[in-house]
Amino acid sequence: MSDLANTTLRDAPSADSIFLHDVRQFLSKALTLDLRDAGRITIGVHSDIAACRVWHRRLYERGWIAPAWPAAYGGTNWTPAQRLIFERECAANDAPVLFAGGLRTLGPLLIAIGSPLQQHRYLPAILDGSDLWCQGFSEPGAGSDLAALQTRACAMDDHYVVNGSKIWTTGAHIANRMFCLVRTAQSGKQQHGITFLLIDMATAGISVKPIRTLAGDHEFNEVFLDQVRVPFADRVGNENEGWAVAKLLMQFARANNTTSGLLRRAFRRTAGILDSHTGADSGVFRCRLSELECELRTFEALELRLLTQRQMNGLTDAQASMIKVLATELHQKVASLSLEAAGMAALTSSTGAAVQSPWLKEGRFAAAKYFATRAASIYSGTNETHRNLIARHLLATAASV
Repeated sequence: MSDLANTTLRDAPSADSIFLHDVRQFLSKALTLDLRDAGRITIGVHSDIAACRVWHRRLYERGWIAPAWPAAYGGTNWTPAQRLIFERECAANDAPVLFAGGLRTLGPLLIAIGSPLQQHRYLPAILDGSDLWCQGFSEPGAGSDLAALQTRACAMDDHYVVNGSKIWTTGAHIANRMFCLVRTAQSGKQQHGITFLLIDMATAGISVKPIRTLAGDHEFNEVFLDQVRVPFADRVGNENEGWAVAKLLMQFARANNTTSGLLRRAFRRTAGILDSHTGADSGVFRCRLSELECELRTFEALELRLLTQRQMNGLTDAQASMIKVLATELHQKVASLSLEAAGMAALTSSTGAAVQSPWLKEGRFAAAKYFATRAASIYSGTNETHRNLIARHLLATAASV
């Protein structure tokens, strides 16, 4: 089985060949062994935060930190093909996975609908890594039914006073800012009366409680807000119209959460585990890996097509849902194959003992990766919810023909 990450470009346009050479040259110098190690052992949505900060800074200094942003706001002006080339090469070289909610979702949102003051204040700090953003959407009683959220914000003078709690907040323990949905009115449909706020995590009244995952890591948190003051200037969009703002942000999130680059990382690690597998069923595992490679190549072609469309006209809700479902479920398939191939070695994940054997280390990684990807089909809305959205789109399209 050839490694996808080392596949060369065939019949590539000259500009892409030159770009590929530049990327490889940069990565060979900028990715030190410690950064590669941090990227290699990543199981969740981002690598060790210290490595993230270093890698973020190096990309920023090179001018490559925001491929999805317009050039006028600090973007790279890369073509969709070049963006995929860069993702692939980062995956092939074990670059750290950035903690990048600001880059992937909030930044594009503020570029699209933020006020000039918000753009001036927040975009530069997202680019240079000074600000790390977490997402305060889900609540104990409002997960996939996000419109049921009950965190309240009451207007007072020139600010809101926020009370309530959020849950499953990825990176709240390391972020210094949070974009958050709050309820500012109760009348009408649930989606009405929701407002989108930007909150400084250092504000008095905010506390964070960790949530440990099945994989044993700490990515998720509960966030409690007690009389938290948020200036009106940090509201995105109009009061009570935050649902539309959140929908736009989630279009960015669903298209960016699980990219082909992230899938290539998982595939590459799985292929490595299979290379060490000498059992009688090794051939069966390799056939399954070949099937997953076909799915990965197909997904990458779809991603390229949708990146091209988004650059021109933006994605529809159904398209964003489709790519989210396909990517997260493929990620889970790859992780599942790793776990099966690791076999008994994966049992070391249930012990606290240190292991020295490379095979046992791979088994421990496979188990942790498997547990970490269980959440992939839940975050950014459950895949069942997205299938319903896709179905409604198809029915509406059929009815209009």
